[in-house]
Amino acid sequence: MIFKSSIARRRLANFRANRRAVWSLWVFSIVFVICLFAELVANDKPLLVSFKGELFTPAFQFYPETAFGGDFETEPEYPDPVVQCLIKTGGVEDCFDEPEDILEKVAAGTFDTATEGFDKGWILWAPVRYSFNTINYDVATAPSPPDANHWLGTDDQTRDVLARIIHGFRISTVFALIVVIFSSAIGIAAGAVMGYFGGWVDLFFQRILEIWSSTPMLYIIIIMSAIFTMNFILLTVLIILFSWMGLVGLVRAEFLRARNFEYVRAARALGVPDWKIMFRHLLPNAMVATITFLPFQITGAIGALTGLDFLGFGLPPSYPSLGELALQARNNLQSPWLAFSAFLSISLMLSLLVFIFEGVRDAFDPRKTFK
Repeated sequence: MIFKSSIARRRLANFRANRRAVWSLWVFSIVFVICLFAELVANDKPLLVSFKGELFTPAFQFYPETAFGGDFETEPEYPDPVVQCLIKTGGVEDCFDEPEDILEKVAAGTFDTATEGFDKGWILWAPVRYSFNTINYDVATAPSPPDANHWLGTDDQTRDVLARIIHGFRISTVFALIVVIFSSAIGIAAGAVMGYFGGWVDLFFQRILEIWSSTPMLYIIIIMSAIFTMNFILLTVLIILFSWMGLVGLVRAEFLRARNFEYVRAARALGVPDWKIMFRHLLPNAMVATITFLPFQITGAIGALTGLDFLGFGLPPSYPSLGELALQARNNLQSPWLAFSAFLSISLMLSLLVFIFEGVRDAFDPRKTFK
């Protein structure tokens, strides 16, 4: 079992003792799971459709309009009252004539297929009936304030703000976790090698760090965005290349301090390989300083993504982005709901992550004892 050892039990007890970290973990986990399955929460395509006794899943599979009694082989516009009329009436031809009585009843949800004499069909929608890129042409003004259809209003392209926040929260969190995992692995490995071996190895890598750290990250990203079409993978790689240096100094200092301890000398005398001494005996001592720095890394990754999107050098406009939402808030000061939505979503995400990593830091602190 993972918590069978006394050290693991002590760490778990220390984390549980930090009530703020525990509650933050619960809240963040619930929000992240909801956003992880964003297509089930915010989608302009039905999750499930019953048509003539058969079940369809338009949110996950392509169906032509002809599958529901239409005339075209293209994907139907499911919010269209005509398409809903076709599904709920079993594909009767009268839907194309747009009889006002049928379309009005379908749009209002009062159409009773049993009493009207048609085959019964039904549509199961997501809680938010808009995706992050759905443009609502029925909105009179853009941006539009919150209402019954758009709980947080729409942006300047009449896209639902809540749907974009749900999808943007997922992208920001996944981006930050990938950046932190890979940059931490590179930074810990580099710092461990520099601190453990010292000498010319340390001097050589120090010169590389000086050169690489003096390279302006923003200019490199601007140049790369001008040469290549920026996407999620390319932006993630670029951020990792410039974010791994933050942990090098901390890990190097811990390894320099501990490499001449008695137990390390004894391990060397017994013929223990260097890599095993580094990562089994010395690295645990450097974990507290490393984990203490992780909240700054993860918030820095989210801040970098948000800032680049705000400046227009981040993800393409087709991606849902919290930074792009903040940019719209700046450009539309007459629409305060955009600013409130962007600020609350970003601040909530960063606060929860910082509180969680504070608990993780306390869990790995050897000075902490059972409460």
